[in-house]
Amino acid sequence: MKFSQMPYERPDAQALERLYAEETRRLAAAASFAQANEAFLRVQEAAKHQETMDAIASIRHDVDTLDPFYSAEVENQAKTEPLLKKSKHAWNQALLASPFLKDFERAYGPVPFENLRMEFRAFSPEIVEDLQEENRLRIAYTDLIASAQIAFAGGTYTIAQMGPFKQDRNDETRRAAWEAEGGWYAAHGEELDAIYDDLVRVRTRMARKLGFENYIPLGYLRMQRNGYGRAEVEAFRAAVLRHLTPVAEEVCRRQAARIGAAYPLSFPDEALFFRAGNAQPIGKPEEILSMGRTFYHELSEETKAFIDVMLDGELMDVKAKKGKAGGGYCTSLPDYKVPFIFANFNGTQHDVEVITHEAGHAFAAYTARDVVPFESQWPSLESCEIHSMSMEFFSWPWAEGFFGAQADRFRYKHLSDALTFIPYGCMVDHFQHVVYEKPELGPEGRHEVWRQLLKQYMPWMRLDGTPFYGEGKGWQRQQHIYRTPFYYIDYCLAQTVALQFWVRMQQDRGDAWARYMDLMRLAGTQPFRALVQAAGLEVPFVQSALAQVASAARAYLDAFPKDALQ
Repeated sequence: MKFSQMPYERPDAQALERLYAEETRRLAAAASFAQANEAFLRVQEAAKHQETMDAIASIRHDVDTLDPFYSAEVENQAKTEPLLKKSKHAWNQALLASPFLKDFERAYGPVPFENLRMEFRAFSPEIVEDLQEENRLRIAYTDLIASAQIAFAGGTYTIAQMGPFKQDRNDETRRAAWEAEGGWYAAHGEELDAIYDDLVRVRTRMARKLGFENYIPLGYLRMQRNGYGRAEVEAFRAAVLRHLTPVAEEVCRRQAARIGAAYPLSFPDEALFFRAGNAQPIGKPEEILSMGRTFYHELSEETKAFIDVMLDGELMDVKAKKGKAGGGYCTSLPDYKVPFIFANFNGTQHDVEVITHEAGHAFAAYTARDVVPFESQWPSLESCEIHSMSMEFFSWPWAEGFFGAQADRFRYKHLSDALTFIPYGCMVDHFQHVVYEKPELGPEGRHEVWRQLLKQYMPWMRLDGTPFYGEGKGWQRQQHIYRTPFYYIDYCLAQTVALQFWVRMQQDRGDAWARYMDLMRLAGTQPFRALVQAAGLEVPFVQSALAQVASAARAYLDAFPKDALQ
């Protein structure tokens, strides 16, 4: 069934509450594992259907935030989802207390039940109104960003559509584009500050109601950190500063020399990687998607079947347009056993990274579509991001099809971006730890924290006269900070693993792909450490993992043909 044909009906919250209550009673009264499992599977079916309906409404709202029907539906979700958590909480309590818990763990593995324990600790009926308020604020942020209409060069553009202008090889055009977009953010700065102020306040309040000193431990529970915690994350950030930031800084010094810009780089100059211009994909979105079909057809039989399902089923919406929410993501439609990709193509290298990155997520979900329980079809998010970031690197042999004569420029920049991204992602994570440790910080205090961390993690950048960005307020454009606290370090951990896959690809692509498929087939049945080790790779918390990829990447970039870097 095509996505446009999928029917939508608002989930009946009261009926779901009754179902959870009835199955909780049946679970408690079960005289055998078979009876208990029947209740478990009935709850599974109900939860899958609710998630499917919620996903359809969210996608259609994000595709057009001006649609009043789906705007009302996501607002209803924001109110009812926390209320349903009360019923799910009672179900989780009964499941975790069941005399058949060990039987469940033998049948489905221990991971989903460890996740349930974390979910149980992260909720109390006392925080329902706070969760509703948090959801309302998330929607407010999403809709504000989607509403942006930026006047530039005789036209009006969304934030996503400004992307090509912000990378223009003409210095005046590029800098003017950054000023125009930065001006929009600056004009809405007080609103962005107020939304985040309220988010920090409500999250801190929830944490304290649940008995935590601040939001950080609650945030870790909500992110399902399994097998590592804050100490490991802090050690990883320190290792990034030691091993990766110096390599990234050298990349940016060379960039400044290559484009004839002052060092440290301004934000507009950092966006131009080559004097001749950054690599741009060939053709319109339809042609990029067509090349994506070719790539996945030739990569493997598994990916061939997958991409046909995605494209033939209208399971991608990738064109940027007025009223469309920003960013990109992949989500699931479990009733139909298919994923969906949402993106904003804008004519830059990022478009190809979307068709590889988000499709990496989608391929993982498609591969795991029959895993039970359905929550185990996805691992925790740092493992999900391995799927996507590694797939970006697997696309390299097909770069000519996406970029033509600019393929070498793409490969050089793509690897360089991976190196500079990890320090940035660590900065985002560090920023959030400071914010939630010091919730009393006001807007200016948070901006100052960002400015100081920028010097530490990204010494190749300088604050200049560019509105918003040059004032050290750029964290407000990072949607994860508002919508999903503590998510961003997952990208950094995953990128470290993806770079290990890249190293393996240079040695033996067949072996690298076999390891990747081993990881895929495990889906979410194992925690992060075990998944990485199952692929025969090093966990990022080990210092040698970062040292290895930094050394390999530096050697590759040093040996790159200079005539390709004009």
